[in-house]
Amino acid sequence: MTEQPSSGKGAWPDLPPGPYGTPSPDLIRRHAEAPMEAATMPSGDRIPMIVRYADVRNLLTSPASSRNLREPGLPRMVSGTFLDDDPAALNNQDPPEHTRYRRILRGTFTPRQIERWRPRVAAIAGELLDVAGEEFDLAAAFALPLPARVICELLGVPMDRFEQFREWTDLFLSTSTAGAEARGEAFGAFMAYAAELIARHRAEPGDDLIDLLIEARDEDDRLTEDELTNMVFTLILAGHETTASMVIRGTFRLLCHPDQYAALAARPELVEAAVEEILRHEGPGGTGMLRRVTEDVEVSGGTIPAGTVVLPNLAAANHDPVVYEEPMRFDIHRFADAPPSPHLTFGQGPHYCLGANLARMELQEAFRALVTRLPGLRAQEDLAAVRWSDDGFVFRPRRLLVKAG
Repeated sequence: MTEQPSSGKGAWPDLPPGPYGTPSPDLIRRHAEAPMEAATMPSGDRIPMIVRYADVRNLLTSPASSRNLREPGLPRMVSGTFLDDDPAALNNQDPPEHTRYRRILRGTFTPRQIERWRPRVAAIAGELLDVAGEEFDLAAAFALPLPARVICELLGVPMDRFEQFREWTDLFLSTSTAGAEARGEAFGAFMAYAAELIARHRAEPGDDLIDLLIEARDEDDRLTEDELTNMVFTLILAGHETTASMVIRGTFRLLCHPDQYAALAARPELVEAAVEEILRHEGPGGTGMLRRVTEDVEVSGGTIPAGTVVLPNLAAANHDPVVYEEPMRFDIHRFADAPPSPHLTFGQGPHYCLGANLARMELQEAFRALVTRLPGLRAQEDLAAVRWSDDGFVFRPRRLLVKAG
């Protein structure tokens, strides 16, 4: 297949994507010669973008790396979305508030807790594919409804409310010109429903994820009502769109390499390794979140002075040739036998994604269902002509037309 540039501006600042939505070819130059060259943010600010794996990892784990960007004059998060406007959001907090929050929640998202839900996730994936038909849009029929149904079931949210959630979250995650008033009204309505959901679970306790959050505690310290509401908001907001994007991008990448899809269908036991390569090669769908350094930090490109706002680019780190052999090559066997260093798609350090275990499990069951139920899956359109979204928090195909076999 001859590769042609995909449409859409992509999610990398100053780094338009390569063919078929692959990382920008300019990463090769940046890794070798310009590891902290400035990039232009949606706000117009020019800030250093850190691209080497070791530098990004060190920044994410450094106590001098702050997520407090709310001081006047600082640039917005790279996404330019509504997400960085809430100081109570877990991803915008620093210690000691952030440490306390994570400590209370540490038992809620353990592998053991997540494994309890694996059979139900597998069943939902199978049900969606059973009704998808012979030819369908994988995005609309499978990738988007799967994590939506999962997060709604885990939180005890009626599915008939989910379309309302989609309207709200599309507004929050968009980098469009939606007005502050419209976003504020949607945020208020969303948070009011989250509070209502928590109140209902307090009155009628069950075994849903919300019940675990209500019971989460560190000795006598529990989440406050505001913290609970914010966590439910975060789970609904991030629990479907980011996972859906990885299903869409991962399937797209596999269909670009039909031999690898066939190999996965022949050996479904490779699903776990394949998911790690999908997360490395395709994740996080954007670049990551800004950090402000509170004291001088040394990286391979020089010294970052205290007070500087920088962008540790997770996607760039995941394609560092020092860490990954032929990093632009997609290979489902990469993490199978002698795995390389872990990818940074879920971050590292204090802000490592709380939902990483849940996301991994959902992706594993999504791709297991695809390759076992639809081993002959193939694209129904020219993959070079697929239109990609470029107005939100993540960068993914808007639709993906496929045929079952």
